[in-house]
Amino acid sequence: MTLAKSLKAQLAEVGYAARDMTYVALSHYHWDHTANSNDFAPATWLVRQVERDAMFADKPPDLVQPGTFAALRTSKTVIITTDEHDVFGDGSVVIKSAPGHTPGHQVLLVKLSKTGPTLLSGDLYHYPAERTLDRVPTFEADAAQTRRTRTAIDAFLAKTRAQLWIQHDFAGNALLKKAPAFYE
Repeated sequence: MTLAKSLKAQLAEVGYAARDMTYVALSHYHWDHTANSNDFAPATWLVRQVERDAMFADKPPDLVQPGTFAALRTSKTVIITTDEHDVFGDGSVVIKSAPGHTPGHQVLLVKLSKTGPTLLSGDLYHYPAERTLDRVPTFEADAAQTRRTRTAIDAFLAKTRAQLWIQHDFAGNALLKKAPAFYE
């Protein structure tokens, strides 16, 4: 994988540095979602215990590259113990439990004043067709749990009318604003 612009460069374009972040949360432990984590080690890490334990196990699961997040081991850490974690206490940013892809997989709901509620899917779905065809990747930690989580998240989306942004949806992501542009 290559990027035209690093995450550090994208943050710099909007006037921030990784050290300016208060919190860091990952959807899950696969390397394509942890690649910049070491840059955010000074922030408070929001994670579920089962995910943290797997990340720092003597023999980590497949698709884990410990070098991409090793600095988080000594970060200030908040272990999330509820299905929903309201990051700022005002409902604007909520981390929701979404196990199945990995045991501690989570998704992120952000409520923006102009854009509205938007759910970042992590790897709950990889492509839109997984929703319509009820397909689950072969590399899920627990495929049956993924299906249960998808049912719950789909009901949540219907209830809240939140947009769903699927991280690996190349066509959908091509339409999204990129830094320094932003959503309000």
